[in-house]
Amino acid sequence: MSLLVVGSIALDTIETPFGRADNAVGGSAVYISAAASYFTAPIRLVGVVGSDFPKSEIDFLKSRGIDTEGLQVVKNGKTFRWSGRYHYDLNERDTLDTQLNVFEKFNPVLPESYKKSTYVVLGNINPELQLLVIDSLAKKPELIVCDTMNLWIKEKHDELLEVLKRVDVLIVNDSEARLLTSEPNLIKAARKIMRLGLRTMIIKKGEHGALLFSGGTIFSAPAFPFEDICDPTGAGDSFAGGFIGHLARTEDFSDHNLKKAVISGSVMASFCVGKYGTEALKDLSDIDIHRRYRDFIELSKFEE
Repeated sequence: MSLLVVGSIALDTIETPFGRADNAVGGSAVYISAAASYFTAPIRLVGVVGSDFPKSEIDFLKSRGIDTEGLQVVKNGKTFRWSGRYHYDLNERDTLDTQLNVFEKFNPVLPESYKKSTYVVLGNINPELQLLVIDSLAKKPELIVCDTMNLWIKEKHDELLEVLKRVDVLIVNDSEARLLTSEPNLIKAARKIMRLGLRTMIIKKGEHGALLFSGGTIFSAPAFPFEDICDPTGAGDSFAGGFIGHLARTEDFSDHNLKKAVISGSVMASFCVGKYGTEALKDLSDIDIHRRYRDFIELSKFEE
């Protein structure tokens, strides 16, 4: 079994009402890969950074069993940088600065050894690049998971629809689901999107958890209740990493196991928000993850 992850890699400057972090490592490819690495291996990462990207962070990825042959390091180039400020409602944020740098001309070239990956996660990148990755695969994976965002829904709508016809799972947040379908009701929005041919759809609702739609199954997963959240950046990508990591480890796509995968994703997202950037994903243990998983079960358990 092997997992291919394609997405952005960034250095983020993050402001929240509770603190600030400069040059925190982020990007969808890093969050997804780091979260998934606690469940499965090997993980094959495809992304691009500049020569300013810390070597220690590449060493961390390798230490988690992540194959970085597909990581492009542009000599004398600068890594994609994003700066944002969160409000007291941490679901709301303002983008202060975006510098695409080497990411502007990112061409996701897959090494030959990556082209027969069993599982694929397409992080939040231009749908044209997502299609390029799909076309580069030598065989159909067991599962392709896709993420997107408001920008691509508005500006690359047709290309995004083509992507959705060729993937198995879509993970979006509630506002993106509504924008994509012009449908305010999330259940109706999910059914409308799944008619494109998706096997499964997940709608993230931030601090209110996530909804899973698969066949005739609808499952509502809770979010972990925190008194203190440090940084919500990357929580959605960490969710995706935990989700696909669980499925890759178990090789079971039943509705029952998809529910478990959603909880595994929620577990990794709950750890992610505890520190800035990817720091909270660096020092977890299997015991930490198992204990948090049991906590999630207790959150929604009741006697009739």
